[in-house]
Amino acid sequence: MKTATDRILLGLVLALGVALAWVVSGTLDDHIVRVGDTAPAFKVVTESGRTITPRNFGGKLLVLNFWASWCQPCLQEVPSLEVFSRQFAPEGVVVLGVSVDKNENLYHRFLQQFPVTFQVARDPSWDIAANYGTFQLPETYIIDSSGKVVQKVIAAQNWMNPEFVQSIKKML
Repeated sequence: MKTATDRILLGLVLALGVALAWVVSGTLDDHIVRVGDTAPAFKVVTESGRTITPRNFGGKLLVLNFWASWCQPCLQEVPSLEVFSRQFAPEGVVVLGVSVDKNENLYHRFLQQFPVTFQVARDPSWDIAANYGTFQLPETYIIDSSGKVVQKVIAAQNWMNPEFVQSIKKML
């Protein structure tokens, strides 16, 4: 026969179990940055020594592209991203390619094979990429001068596609 104390203890244990499950489930949610969100803060020093943040990048649009040397779709999009960067740099578009390569030698070898004029940096611990919820490469966030994500591109992109170029021109 259960006493009142037993029922109270059982109720408390159940309530604590539900509360614990609720707290744990909240920590399992991956934060994924979407269009309209404020870009997560980061600070990165590029290969050229320039410091870039989402709110202080010196342009109208920041094109934040996550890539890796071992990512075949990343290799495919580099040439058009380079042409895009050259075409839109005079209009205030800053392209930042952030490599998630852990191996620094592979990263530098990639940059020797594919010399680019846009800014590049390395995030071997995936800290910046994880803050954006990036898990597929390449993945790109277009961030306006107020720090808002205005477009997100998942997978390789032809950066010179006329429709895409028109959408960028509207953002300037």
